[in-house]
Amino acid sequence: MAEIEQINVENATSEVKQASKSKKSGNFKKTDKRDKAPRKEVSEFDKRVVSVRRVTKVVKGGRTLRFSALVVVGDGKGRVGLGIGKSKEVSSAIEKATTIAKKNVKNIPIIDGTIPHETIGKFSATNILLLPAPEGTGVIAGGSARSVIELAGIKNIVTKRHGSSNKINCVKATMQGLLNLKTKEEIARRRGKAVEEI
Repeated sequence: MAEIEQINVENATSEVKQASKSKKSGNFKKTDKRDKAPRKEVSEFDKRVVSVRRVTKVVKGGRTLRFSALVVVGDGKGRVGLGIGKSKEVSSAIEKATTIAKKNVKNIPIIDGTIPHETIGKFSATNILLLPAPEGTGVIAGGSARSVIELAGIKNIVTKRHGSSNKINCVKATMQGLLNLKTKEEIARRRGKAVEEI
């Protein structure tokens, strides 16, 4: 029995030595999932943070501080979406906004790098005029409207804002204007006519 116990002790010590060697050499595998670094998902959408605001709410116990983030996502091929997220930390607010924006992605009609026709987007006290432009014009737009237009994949456009310059209103008005766009094929299908008849 004494010999068997001695052999078991020797085996245990050799296993411990091997484990310590593999730890030093970097071959030691961790079994705990929490220790693994989170994988970065490769997204088809580009993300742009338009604004991050600090929001305070007055409650019975005092003031609670939170952050509100406005994020626009798009693939540059006619798909774009926006989202607003709120959290106690900036990073988590941006993550929430990005998730919401990806869920609210819409398709925008683009013809030869510009919009099919002129339109007006309205939201709250903001009106934004969107005009198609020829090749080489570029994106003539303000900061908040530019982010939506560029991520949608529009290369040539002229815009003019009227009313409130609030970033959230501008982004939503731009989105509304882009969603009002219709191609000739869509209009012809609705009217039950051929494209040539319009």
